[in-house]
Amino acid sequence: MGRVTASNTIVIEAPIASVTAAIADYAQVRPRILPEPFSAYRLIEGGQGHGTVAAWNLRATKKRNRDVRASVTVDDAAAHWSLVEKDENSSMTTTYTVRESASGVLVEMTTSWDGAGGVGGFFERTFAPGGLKKIQHDLLSNLKGDVEGKAAQ
Repeated sequence: MGRVTASNTIVIEAPIASVTAAIADYAQVRPRILPEPFSAYRLIEGGQGHGTVAAWNLRATKKRNRDVRASVTVDDAAAHWSLVEKDENSSMTTTYTVRESASGVLVEMTTSWDGAGGVGGFFERTFAPGGLKKIQHDLLSNLKGDVEGKAAQ
């Protein structure tokens, strides 16, 4: 059994406070930016960053669905801002790391979980990250469009 990880990054041209606020907004922004593989989104507790609990179904592949119940923590005391979603139903975590860059605000999204062992685990480690990177790309692109659209108004 090994750790399976997928990461994706995007640059958003908006104030860093707008980007972090959008990522942490599970009440309004998150339902708007979720791409098609996400369904049945529901806000269970909170809605703004730390302490939020939200749930959704993630169709990672045609045969692989995850029922996610994510508890959210935020770390804004470090050199960069980060938000972590920890799935209460599995070992999956997704971390959004936000930092200033020369071309705007850099957002990195990293998802990881404990993969299966054996031959199934080999295929999971080989193919799952690519599929998840596509889902991450779509979510981050939607986030960029949402934040930059508001910044332009």
